[in-house]
Amino acid sequence: MSKKLKELKKYCQQRKPDVRIGKAGISEGILREIDRRLKEQGIVKVKILKAAFDVEKKDRFQIAKEAAEKLGALLVEVRGKTFTIYRSEKALKKKLKTSM
Repeated sequence: MSKKLKELKKYCQQRKPDVRIGKAGISEGILREIDRRLKEQGIVKVKILKAAFDVEKKDRFQIAKEAAEKLGALLVEVRGKTFTIYRSEKALKKKLKTSM
């Protein structure tokens, strides 16, 4: 495991979730909020509420992977119903270039 990934996991263990995915599932609004926080902080901790599982019909790993892929971020960790995603400055610049 890389040192950077280990540091990210350690940092996120102490944080509370920044965003919660609820009965709306992975909606555009949720993705915009996660994206906004990724731009500000670079790392976001997301909690998946029980209602999201009913709507999405997916397990926690699939939901986390889908969110990370849509945002062009790295899935750092899935622990219980919480996952952490990270987007470096390099990935952020690449995403901005492709969206223009």
